[in-house]
Amino acid sequence: MAGKKLECPNCGSTVETFRNPFPTVDIIIRQEDSIVLIERRNEPVGWALPGGFVDYGESLETAAAREAREETGLDLRDLRQFAAYSDPARDPRQHNLSIVFTAEGAGILQGGDDAARAALFLLNALPSPLCFDHGQILADYREWLQGSGCSPNIFSRTEARRDCD
Repeated sequence: MAGKKLECPNCGSTVETFRNPFPTVDIIIRQEDSIVLIERRNEPVGWALPGGFVDYGESLETAAAREAREETGLDLRDLRQFAAYSDPARDPRQHNLSIVFTAEGAGILQGGDDAARAALFLLNALPSPLCFDHGQILADYREWLQGSGCSPNIFSRTEARRDCD
C-alpha cells in the first residue's frame, strides 16, 4: 500500500513512502493442563497471550523466546509454529501480523516487562476481556486440540482455513 509522498530537501524530487504491517509473535504457553495469559499494563488493557514485536535482525523463534522470558519469566520448550493471523483490524493500534507459536513453559511464572501480571487459566475458563484477536486464536487452538484434523502450521485466519476443510 502506497503511503504519502515526500519531497527530497536536497533535490526537490518526489519520493513515495510505503506503510507495511509490523511483524509480531504470540505464544500459547502450556503449563500442566493450563495456558499462560498476561494482564497487559499498557493499552489496550485486558488479558492477552504473551508476545510482542519482532526486533530487526531477530528470528521469529528468538522473538518468541525473548517475549516469553520478558513477560512471564518462563523459558520455552518444544516451540512450534501454530498459525498466522493477519486481519488488519486485529490490533486497534496499527496493522500487525502475528505468527503464533505453541510451547511448554519451564520455570517460575511471574509477570514482567509490560505485563502487570501473568497467570494460568484452563482453556474453558478464560478471563475477560481478551485483547486483540486472542479469543479467536485460543478458539482455533482449542479446536485443533480436539482433533480438527488440520495441521496448525498451514492455516491463516484470512484464508478462511480452506486448507483444513
